[in-house]
Amino acid sequence: ERNRLLTMNPSNAKIPHLITDITPNDALALPGPVRYLMVSTAGDVAIETISGSTGTLPALQPGVVYPVHAQKVLATGTTATGIVGLA
Repeated sequence: ERNRLLTMNPSNAKIPHLITDITPNDALALPGPVRYLMVSTAGDVAIETISGSTGTLPALQPGVVYPVHAQKVLATGTTATGIVGLA
């Protein structure tokens, strides 16, 4: 069904189909990459992208959907809490 929807309308590929609570961890990758992040408490979020580069997204605000393509949310450098990933 999902593949049929993507074929009918390629923009559906951008609609998240998975939501996961994220506990920042410097060593462990997420179960799968996420394309968007949200936070419930404002702060910085340090990530590792799927290409392996790292960086910090400063001052993320609650309720905003931030586009990323992350394979890790790092504990070091992350001050935001209530992090949710959408894939």
